[in-house]
Amino acid sequence: MKSNVRDDLMSFLRDELSVSEAAIALALKKGEQELNFLPMVLWQYGFITLPQLNRVFDWLEMV
Repeated sequence: MKSNVRDDLMSFLRDELSVSEAAIALALKKGEQELNFLPMVLWQYGFITLPQLNRVFDWLEMV
């Protein structure tokens, strides 16, 4: 994933979905730093809901 997409994704998670920095950091650690897995890990650990996960996927499709 490109650096600017990574930054935009982090901003989207924080600003639009109110995901904390700690939750993002934990999900990145559990997802072995793979941004492609980040949305699923956030959902699996209960940091985002299924509708929010769908919003992330919709957002990623538009990028």
